[in-house]
Amino acid sequence: KQWYQRRVRVARASGNYGTVLSHNTDTGKSRIKLPSGSKKVLDSKARAVVGIIDGGGRTEKPLLKAGRAYHKYKVKRNCWPKVRGVAMNPVEHPHSGGNHQHINQPSTIHKYTITNTKIIQNSTK
Repeated sequence: KQWYQRRVRVARASGNYGTVLSHNTDTGKSRIKLPSGSKKVLDSKARAVVGIIDGGGRTEKPLLKAGRAYHKYKVKRNCWPKVRGVAMNPVEHPHSGGNHQHINQPSTIHKYTITNTKIIQNSTK
């Protein structure tokens, strides 16, 4: 089937848009540039709406509540909440364990330390 018959949806997220780069009248194909930067060849008979999808800047608003973050990441992937390593049990993370929440080793190194050594964070100096 042709692209225009399958109702392909391109650049449908809020604030996104696609740009028509060229038309080839001989083959009836058009090149468009997607929001990801990739280019796609579609049939020139395909329908499109002119303009930018409403809702741009939606991600700039703060979530404000844990419940909103919960519902946001519930449909995406299991990456929320993020638990700190020092708050875990000793079998779960190298920074865990002990009677107080500490990482048990220096968190910074000198800036002239030999490369390829195990570090946590560079020194601020």
